[in-house]
Amino acid sequence: MKLGTMILAATLALASSTVFASSCPKHMKAIDAALPNAKLNATQMADVKKLRADGETFHKAGKHAESMEALTKAEKLLGI
Repeated sequence: MKLGTMILAATLALASSTVFASSCPKHMKAIDAALPNAKLNATQMADVKKLRADGETFHKAGKHAESMEALTKAEKLLGI
């Protein structure tokens, strides 16, 4: 692989991490706002809360792809 290609790949990887990092809190806020009015059964509500908590934990650990995966699953359960 050429040096320029490697630099571009590294730059894109860092940029995508930054994008995920800045969007995690937005997704957490959206989930928090939707929870009070959610029409979910107890199991679904517990799943959403766990996914939301996992998303925040991953975010704080710098694992933004994992955070977004958990938060996206929570949003899907909430229908947002």
